[in-house]
Amino acid sequence: MTYSSTLATNRQRFGQRNQNSTSFQQKGRTIGPVSNTIILIVLACVLGLLYLTQVTKTNAYGYKINNLQDQQSQLKEEHDDLEVAAARLQALDRVQASEAAKNLVSVAPSATVQN
Repeated sequence: MTYSSTLATNRQRFGQRNQNSTSFQQKGRTIGPVSNTIILIVLACVLGLLYLTQVTKTNAYGYKINNLQDQQSQLKEEHDDLEVAAARLQALDRVQASEAAKNLVSVAPSATVQN
């Protein structure tokens, strides 16, 4: 035997005096392929549910925004109508209070037409 092979045999663990003949090693736990597949499917379902809740919230806010925009356009139309009515009502007062209206002469009918 060579020198290196005798060192290698000395390093082997054979039952020596005052030592246990069995050695205990902790085995790392691994997930099997079926468990791994199930976990991936569950994660995909959870991500899908999160996506659907976000889309539903977005759609709900879209309906609220649409309703508010419709209400805004109705209020703008009503505002425009009220501005026109206010201008019409103020126009009569302005015409009566103007200088040209004050200088007009009232005319009484001089004769009537009879058939």
